[in-house]
Amino acid sequence: MPQYPVSIKGVVVRARRVVLMYNERDEWELPGGRLELGETPKECVAREIYEETRIGVDVVNVLDSWMYHIEVANKDVFIVTYGCRATTDAPPVVSHEHKRVGEFTADEIPHLVMPDGYKRSIATWFARLDADGATG
Repeated sequence: MPQYPVSIKGVVVRARRVVLMYNERDEWELPGGRLELGETPKECVAREIYEETRIGVDVVNVLDSWMYHIEVANKDVFIVTYGCRATTDAPPVVSHEHKRVGEFTADEIPHLVMPDGYKRSIATWFARLDADGATG
């Protein structure tokens, strides 16, 4: 039976803009990463978001899960996404793991080079925030 790495990602929306990272494959992605030993998925995504952006978050709930095939590396990664609420208004900072950081509106997302699973997770979180009357 094949085994896959798991990556836990977070959708962080602040002032109606989602925080995204630009990676070495020249595509946008959600902040997040791999679980450390003894860590829960929620702890992982909060830690990774802070390490990559310096934004503290409250992790709310799972949005989606999907298998992502990375063409250039010819490998599959199981992705789990969480909706997150920022606990700071400070601007995001880019870490050494990415080329840059950006914040985008829901209308800008369809036009970005980004895996469809991330786009779906972002749309889901915006829809939940809208249903709750939250601004993100």
